[in-house]
Amino acid sequence: MDKFYLRQSIAKYKYFFALFDLFLYVAIILFIASLFQLHSIVGQDYYSVMGNNSLWLLIFLFPAFNFVLSFNNLYNINIILHRSLHMIVVIKSLCYFLPMFFLFSLIVLDLKILSLAVFTIIFVIIYLPVFYVFRVELLRRMYLSLKQNRFKTNVLIVGDGSSGKVLAAKLSFENPFGIKIVGFIDDKVNKGEEIINGKKVLGNFNEINAIIENYKIDEVIIAEEDCEYDQLLDLLSICKKTKKQVKITSNLFNIIPQKIFTEKYADIPVVDVSPGFNSQFVQKLKSVFDRIMALLGLIIISPSLMIISLLIKLSSRGPVLYMQERIGKEGKSFMFYKFRTMKTIENDDDVERKEKMLKFMNGSGINEENKKVCNSKRITKIGKFLRKTSLDELPQLFNVLKGEMSLVGPRPCLPYEYENLDNWQKRRFAVLPGCTGVWQVNGRSQVSFKESVVMDLYYINNLSPWLDLQLLVKTIPVMIFGRSGD
Repeated sequence: MDKFYLRQSIAKYKYFFALFDLFLYVAIILFIASLFQLHSIVGQDYYSVMGNNSLWLLIFLFPAFNFVLSFNNLYNINIILHRSLHMIVVIKSLCYFLPMFFLFSLIVLDLKILSLAVFTIIFVIIYLPVFYVFRVELLRRMYLSLKQNRFKTNVLIVGDGSSGKVLAAKLSFENPFGIKIVGFIDDKVNKGEEIINGKKVLGNFNEINAIIENYKIDEVIIAEEDCEYDQLLDLLSICKKTKKQVKITSNLFNIIPQKIFTEKYADIPVVDVSPGFNSQFVQKLKSVFDRIMALLGLIIISPSLMIISLLIKLSSRGPVLYMQERIGKEGKSFMFYKFRTMKTIENDDDVERKEKMLKFMNGSGINEENKKVCNSKRITKIGKFLRKTSLDELPQLFNVLKGEMSLVGPRPCLPYEYENLDNWQKRRFAVLPGCTGVWQVNGRSQVSFKESVVMDLYYINNLSPWLDLQLLVKTIPVMIFGRSGD
């Protein structure tokens, strides 16, 4: 195994920590199961039943356990490098996981409450100290030692933005991450010119592939700030083609670390936009998953759909469903379904709303908090409740079944909105629009229009089944606690 391969593998430290979590979980479950089997020798048959069902606990619950750990950011470098934060997060994760563990065992496996309670208590008593000794102390120290002494990450900073300069300066004095800033790439500064602390410009953007190869670069950090979004996204596309780890620290992406937990290097937020899964494979997987889940969802909530339909019909005149032309993937139009939440009028061409929406899209003309644009006087009583809980969005599951939408993705827009988008904003239509998405979960109506587009682009650049699953889970409390939606 050559040094280059080892350097690349160390950069994927998250997989090593995930592998350890798998080993620890399996080892503890099997150890407790063996104890229960021994205990059954003295006549307690229900302990034997618990031990015999341990294989099912391993098969079905480890993916859930790993998801909870990832959901709570236990694989982010911010968490891994801090002992106290590490333990706080794992205890929080156990508080999420153990109720799932208990309910699954009771309902699906039909286990005895007493044996299950004993099993759970023993699991926690063993897991926490073993986790601390091996993961928090041993693995963390091993990671730091390898990164500091042998497997440093060679980093190239693209652009000379202030955040990139601050990052380079901070890492010169304090660097527990094992990061080596090799130099900068910049079109506006002459090659060889020093940027900060001896770090020089190695070339321009057109030379990025040669520089990455010559200096054995492992990670690229985009720190370009003095540019437009179009230029930044073009630069991002170029960097992703290098197949290296790619991260952004730029004021143009400030909304991401404000709304989403991101990694930090020396307290500088860095947004991971690395090349991920094969896009064609992911799209096919999403399509199959979306249609199966939409069909199951419609079957399960069909009684609720009938009740809501009846309430809408009784509360005001007009159709139950509100159908509207929207723009989806690649700018193609489709008929969008929602439960009607507003009183119908003969001419539904709301000129006032269009004017306000266009001003909102341009970053002006809306109230101080950039709230969603709508005519509140037309909203019905049942409509207020449906909007508050996002139940008015449920008919979009039919759009998902038809292949016009996905469960997760950027929101579709109206034709006149699409016509007034900047070119960089239209990049959010590279994928199917979704029923929920990053900004609906993390921002809702508390973000500006431009910020919502940036959050959609973040989703597209990080698209994966894992991210979709996290966003779907986060959508549930958003609906339950009734934040105002789109």
